[in-house]
This record gives sequence, C-alpha cells and structure tokens, in this order.
Amino acid sequence: MRIRVLGSAAGGGFPQWNCGCRNCKGVREGTIRATSRTQESIAVSAGHGWVLLNASPDIRQQLAAYPELHPRAARDTPIVAVVLTNGDLDHCLGLLSLREWQPVVVYATGHVRRGLTEENAFFRTFERFPGQLEWRRLVTGRTTAIEGTHGRTGLTVETVAVAGKPPIHLERRFPPNDDDNVGLRVRDEATGAVLAYFPSVATITTDVRRAVGHADCVCFDGTFWSEDELTAAGLAAKCAAAMAHLPVGGANGSLATLADVAARHRVYIHLNNTQPLLREDSPERAMVAEHGWTVAADGMELTL
Repeated sequence: MRIRVLGSAAGGGFPQWNCGCRNCKGVREGTIRATSRTQESIAVSAGHGWVLLNASPDIRQQLAAYPELHPRAARDTPIVAVVLTNGDLDHCLGLLSLREWQPVVVYATGHVRRGLTEENAFFRTFERFPGQLEWRRLVTGRTTAIEGTHGRTGLTVETVAVAGKPPIHLERRFPPNDDDNVGLRVRDEATGAVLAYFPSVATITTDVRRAVGHADCVCFDGTFWSEDELTAAGLAAKCAAAMAHLPVGGANGSLATLADVAARHRVYIHLNNTQPLLREDSPERAMVAEHGWTVAADGMELTL
C-alpha cells in the first residue's frame, strides 16, 4: 500500500488566513522553524487507482503537487473513489472541486451523506449527467470492499465508530448521531498491510484502541497539544474537548494513552495552526519523536 499525505493541517490550513498567533505570524515572517501546510487529506493506493481519504478545500493545489494524480488523457483522473470520515467542511468541500464532468464514487455513513446532500443546492452540480455522483454507504463495525469508477481498488475499509460531534453548520439542524464521525482501517487485500486513519478523535474507546493496536501505520488526531490551547491564546472560548478533539499532551492525552501502540509508522495529522508540534524545534516535537511518533507534512510518502 502506498500512502501520500496531501494535506496535514486542520481546518483553515497553516498559516490560517485570519490568524496572527505565534505560529502563523512566525511562519509568514520566517522567524520560526515551520512549514506551511494545506488542509488534511490522504491518498492511498494498492496499485489499482488512488482513493482519497477526505477531500479538503485545498484539493486542486494538492492534486497539482503530485504528478501521480494528474490526468493521463484529455478528461481523466487516477482518483477512483473518495472516503469521508465526517461531514466537516475541511474534509468534504473538496468534493465540489471534482465536479467537472467526472464520475465520482463517494463512501460515507448515511448520516454524513444526509448532512451533505439534504437541501444542499451545491451538490446539484453533480447532476450534469446520470450517475455522475455515486454514493455508497459505510456502516460502522463492518468492512467494505472499496470499488471505484473502474472496479475493485484492492483496498477494504473497516468503519470504526469514533466519539465526535456534528459539523458546526449542522449542530442545530440534526441531533448528534453515532455516524457523525468515524475512523478507518484501510487494508491492502494483496499484502495485508493496514493503515489506521483517525484524524478526528474525542475519546480513545475500546474500539479505537483495537483499531490502532494492530496496524502497520497509524495516522492519528494531532489537532491540539493541550486542552486549553485556544483559550490560553485568547483565540476562542472553546476547549479541545468541546471541539471533539483529544489533545496529544498531558497525562490523559493520546501520546500517553497510545504509548503501547507498536505500529511501524505512527503519525500525528490534522494539526491546528496553534499546535506547537508545527515548530520543528519545539520541546513538544522532541517529546513525540522520543516516543516514536512523527508529525505529518504535506507531501509525506509511506509504503506499507
């Protein structure tokens, strides 16, 4: 299985357009050791086309940066399917950039699909020809063979329920649902290699621990380092828990809780612009490295 990190930042990217925090100001001015990042998305392949895990608003820029995802004919794409973990805008707005007379196969839970399509006029842009947008349902607790526009991809996905919340734009429209947020165990049918992809995690449950415990690569929620990261910086009134993200640091954070994970590749992804892990010389960056974790960057490539 081949993995390409297309984008590694949380919503807004890094630097965020309207943020003057230490990190964003520093990377703009070149006064900190950090690299700009686009919003989080991953491409995976078992040799039969590429499958996108989430489709960020930066998708055009991300596809342009990777020649293997360039068209091979007048109207063509190596992307054969898209799998969504939730309905957050930073995970699905990129779908609307894939509308130009191109068939698209999208896997999502029923609740995520409903939130995206019900009374949403924007998705009518996928009605240019019959069957342009084909939805296929992910069911938590089940394994699904991913079939794209040209048949089997050689990948299966086990959908794992993950504690989360509805997207902000749906918080008052639909009640919370177990299908709002999921993680994925992506398996290469030929080699048996497994990627555990969990970019948004509020709590590490038994199911989440099992899913990451027997994987070759774990890409895990690295949104915040601390519970009060935003409030301490005066940037927001919400703590990490209120935004459904488990911090990396602290006695109950993911770094400590997942200390026994033995995956060969352990990667923090979906980094908020305030995250000290973005600074390459930060004590937090050194700490995760000591525990065998790396920090995702745009363009990172892994082979399992």
